[in-house]
Amino acid sequence: MSAGSGGSAPVLLRLGLAFAALIFVVDQASKWLILDVLFLPERQNIPLLAAGPFGLDLTMVWNRGVTFGLLSGDGAWNHLILAGLAAVIAVFMLRWLARAEGRMVALALGAVIGGAFGNVLDRLRFGAVVDFVDAHAWGWHWYVFNVADAAIVCGVGVLLLDALLPPARAPKDSA
Repeated sequence: MSAGSGGSAPVLLRLGLAFAALIFVVDQASKWLILDVLFLPERQNIPLLAAGPFGLDLTMVWNRGVTFGLLSGDGAWNHLILAGLAAVIAVFMLRWLARAEGRMVALALGAVIGGAFGNVLDRLRFGAVVDFVDAHAWGWHWYVFNVADAAIVCGVGVLLLDALLPPARAPKDSA
């Protein structure tokens, strides 16, 4: 079993799906807040946090590509192709989730699935993904991202750690 072992397959599947749903809802609610409550114009900054050289701003951008704006394009089919690709990957992750062997893997897969479906919905609704979190330090800005992107990156990170770390050993009985 993996480092985050524990639980039966149906329980882990429900846990992962519940976490995916939570990520999806939080992602869509945050995008609704940016678009329909704050009406944040594209590329306008609202500073949220400034701590020394570090900062966090709200900056609305439309991402027509995939992670970090890769494969962006304005073709009529571009957003549908990218949405279809993300949906296929999410379905693959759902199959993996059905076989998950540990809580951490189930939660990580749920994060990736929920984030992927959040961004797929954006592509279908808007033809692009709503990105709005701008983290920066020492004058260098990271790519603008959203809750779905953060969930995907964190989920993949946990999956990589799970694959690289040795499995936890069961405690020996002391008799």
